[in-house]
Amino acid sequence: MNAAKAGIAALAIAGAFTATLPAAQAEGTVNIYSYRQPALIQPLLDAFTAKTGIKTEVLFLDKGLEDRIAAEGTNSPADVVLTVDIGRLINVKEKGVAQSVDDETVNAEIPAEFRDPEGQWFGVTTRGRVIYASKDRVEQDTITYEELADPKWKGKICMRSGQHNYNLALFASMIAHHGEEKTEEWMKGLKANLARKPDGGDRNQAQSIFAGECDLGIGNTYYVGLMMTNEKEPEQKDWAKAIKVLFPNSGDRGTHVNISGMAMAKNAPNRENALELMRFLASAEAQAIYAETNHEYPVLPGAKVSETVKSFGEIKPDSLPLADIAKYRKAASEMVDRVGLDDGPSS
Repeated sequence: MNAAKAGIAALAIAGAFTATLPAAQAEGTVNIYSYRQPALIQPLLDAFTAKTGIKTEVLFLDKGLEDRIAAEGTNSPADVVLTVDIGRLINVKEKGVAQSVDDETVNAEIPAEFRDPEGQWFGVTTRGRVIYASKDRVEQDTITYEELADPKWKGKICMRSGQHNYNLALFASMIAHHGEEKTEEWMKGLKANLARKPDGGDRNQAQSIFAGECDLGIGNTYYVGLMMTNEKEPEQKDWAKAIKVLFPNSGDRGTHVNISGMAMAKNAPNRENALELMRFLASAEAQAIYAETNHEYPVLPGAKVSETVKSFGEIKPDSLPLADIAKYRKAASEMVDRVGLDDGPSS
């Protein structure tokens, strides 16, 4: 579906959703505004309804969700916001469309590094920003992010746009650990080692490794699981078979992780039901479903990890709080432009 058609479809869905939601919400319902694809969260919502009897209504948008809630104001039917990436969660807070939640159950389940200090957003699952490495052409089984600037990888690294949220979070974490000056030198080295101009999504980096265009790619862990289990596009299974997952910095600070998360909408008309959903999403049961369906890591210590995710290897997450990393996202974005990362290796 092209962008124009996607936009029309989103507006149509939004219009239909609004039309079916009167100002006075019925008891036993929770209204979800989601950046996550409906198919990815439906198993969770089905389990929630089966357990609580509370029905769910979902509005999916791929952009502008926070602005929509703000425009709806006090009449917004939104109860809970679901999204991915620390940047979008921070945006929900900064746009003033979330409210603080201080709930003993939620706080007990979700570690402090994965929630907003003021309770305006909470991580539900994590995904590692890892290195996809060619099984055939890369002998080493350990790597660091810093090593991506080593000249030995010249012409051998593929990645998506440096301005994508997933990469900005990674670069922000580098700034948090090393400062802007050292990170910029590192980024220049990364740029020099690119095989081509940054392009595509994370799965495309695995495809490029499979095709022999590069030896290393930067991507999220869960995409490997999605490729491994893709029955509709079985060629992606071949891409996954061509790579091994390397967890950067396992020997020191740990691998950068990002999150999918939730927030309670500022004017949630069904606040108690919203809180029940948030408690459920923080539970071991829900996080096991997330892990199995979406190939992500639960934030709840000790929660079950899927066999597919286990096959990637052991992850040691960077313990730096994501709220601290998020402070440097703007600096990271400006650095990408200043270095010309998205122009590719030759400019």
